[in-house]
Amino acid sequence: MKSLQHTPINRRGFLQVSASATAALSLGFSLPAHTQAKQPQEVNAWIDIHTDESIVIRYARTEMGQGSRTSAPMLIAEELEVDWKKVRIEDVQAHDNLKRKRAYGDMASVGSRTIRNSQDYLRKAGASARMMLVQAAAQRWGVAESECQAVLGKVVHTASKKSLSYGQLAADAAKLTPPKDVALKDPSTWTIAGKSIPRVDIHDIVTGKIRFGVDTQLPGMLHAAIAQSPVFGSKAVSIDTSKVDNRRGIVKVLNMGEFVVVVADNWWRAKEALRDVSIEWESSKYAQVNSAGLMKLYREGLSQTDAAVARQDGSALATLAQANKVIEAEYYTPYLAHATLEPMVCTAWLQDDQLQIWVSTQNPESSLTAAASTADVPQENVKVFAMQMGGGLGRKSPQDFTRQAVAIAKALPGKPIKLMWSREEDTQHDLYRPASLVKVRASLKPDGKPEALHIRVSAPSIFAQLLRMPLQNGVDPQAVAGLNDHPYDIAHCLVDFAQRSAHVPVGFWRTVGHSQNPFVRECFLDELATAAGTDPLAYRLSLLPNNEKANRDRGILQAVAKAADWDKPLPAGVFRGIAETDGYGSYTACVCEVSVNAKSEVRIHRIVIGIDPGYAVNPDNIQAQLQGSVVHGLSAIFWGEMTVKDGRIEQSNFHDYRLMRMNEMPKVQTVIAASGGFWGGVGEPAQAPLAPALGNALFAATGKRFRSLPLKNHGLSLVKA
Repeated sequence: MKSLQHTPINRRGFLQVSASATAALSLGFSLPAHTQAKQPQEVNAWIDIHTDESIVIRYARTEMGQGSRTSAPMLIAEELEVDWKKVRIEDVQAHDNLKRKRAYGDMASVGSRTIRNSQDYLRKAGASARMMLVQAAAQRWGVAESECQAVLGKVVHTASKKSLSYGQLAADAAKLTPPKDVALKDPSTWTIAGKSIPRVDIHDIVTGKIRFGVDTQLPGMLHAAIAQSPVFGSKAVSIDTSKVDNRRGIVKVLNMGEFVVVVADNWWRAKEALRDVSIEWESSKYAQVNSAGLMKLYREGLSQTDAAVARQDGSALATLAQANKVIEAEYYTPYLAHATLEPMVCTAWLQDDQLQIWVSTQNPESSLTAAASTADVPQENVKVFAMQMGGGLGRKSPQDFTRQAVAIAKALPGKPIKLMWSREEDTQHDLYRPASLVKVRASLKPDGKPEALHIRVSAPSIFAQLLRMPLQNGVDPQAVAGLNDHPYDIAHCLVDFAQRSAHVPVGFWRTVGHSQNPFVRECFLDELATAAGTDPLAYRLSLLPNNEKANRDRGILQAVAKAADWDKPLPAGVFRGIAETDGYGSYTACVCEVSVNAKSEVRIHRIVIGIDPGYAVNPDNIQAQLQGSVVHGLSAIFWGEMTVKDGRIEQSNFHDYRLMRMNEMPKVQTVIAASGGFWGGVGEPAQAPLAPALGNALFAATGKRFRSLPLKNHGLSLVKA
């Protein structure tokens, strides 16, 4: 490639090349193919084949540490029949997907659906290209396709042993019509998928080559810091900028209504100046709201007479009314912040009617749409460079911060504007996991098994509040997830939902409803097992019927119990708990082993956590996801809680929204029990059984039921494992 100093180029051209280079380097991979000596041959939208036999496979989602930039291309490479060592990964950008009429499909990395929702068309893309390469070779040799076989980047004529490489065949193959019927490999024959392969970006992350959204640097870039109303929803009535008007580096102070922004030549100056801008926020009817009042709101939902029905089998209420023995409990899980290590960040550059953004986003297509509408330019005029994310956890799918960055760039056209939220702004203006208060009642038959079950969920609705979607039959599917679809054989079951709307903004937090409701379901099931005088594992197994779903629940439950030596005694003073659940298409279970001393200090001796995702594309990555789920989950279980005072979130940073320390990390043993026959998600479901397994272990250790989180509110602390 010619160096820039030997290439005639004007300023606009230089900036365009700089932008392209920034996007490429942010991924840690080589520059786009057009800068190389020879053009590659695109066989289909997903695959480029170079004459040097290297293969470029495109990845059309975003990466935030979940590892699917490796796993998704593995599926294409498997069907393509290539040497993985010759594969390079190239990220697809949203503007390219738009230009190609969404040839790459959905680009969002949300809901643990990258593999489970795209595996079919990814595998078919690889298989289709392989079949076209075989056809091209057969035509060149004048033989039947059935006499040819693709083997590690070559097509071999089985009779004569002649071979042609993919690089030699790619141009001919690209001219062929893709086959309508594509035969996929039997997973038992996989040689790439199903194997533990190191993530393609590990080296570049460790060496700092990859660029995150916060690393974006452009010529002449300005920096923006914002302040939003401490009480959600209020607007700035007026601002006084007299203290910062002549301060060094300050470019502009703007009242954008929903937020106030200081633009400066570096972010620290902008952030420090913002503290000296006097802002008058409009008065709000929510200024008196506090956590106690919110709890009252949720408690009122428990007695609401017109709750929406999520599941109804038999006559639960009538059966409970006539029962001799009813067990009842309330469980509470609080609001939680995402607290991603990289806060909200987006760089926007509006030049005439052309807009470019560099953004840490879980949904590049939504970023493009939000940017275009905010700038009031056609979508075709927008380029989105989705950067590596320093964590997402659901927070970087909504586009509030993208709209803010573009709005600032629109106010200052011609200059790239990098907006980054402070940690305090990020903590106190999140889209929080909803709080949820759940009342559970069950009656037991003489054999100790439940005859009737009533679960009432009182909580805000993410779908109604964030997405503004009408609720089908009045039920938010995430609010009741894991409850209305429980697998247990209970003749009379009623699950209903009382929507309680509060002013605290809510959003999707990793595992969403499955981060809350399994805690309710599986801890209460333990309460029933205790009342029945039955071993918790045996009790669960006795309630699972003989159907496909329950049998998968049974399979992972038994696999994890076996790995945890459930049938063997523990050392003196050590106790254990178990839980299982399913979500995002996968089945998970967990066993926790703990001890608790007289100071209420909890020591977690071992966590055995397992998943059945159907097919395990990259077991090493799945293990990392299970371990990461434990880190994230334990942080929330012990310390996670957002409280409200005077209408405002009280927590502001990691000093009062605590994360788990390295020396507190327990031993984690993972179980991947892939049973085949379906495709489940991995990023979120493993967190679901952790809280109930730990809660059940703590009951075994202390004799006390902990029915609300975080555990710090019960005087419990986590000590070094």
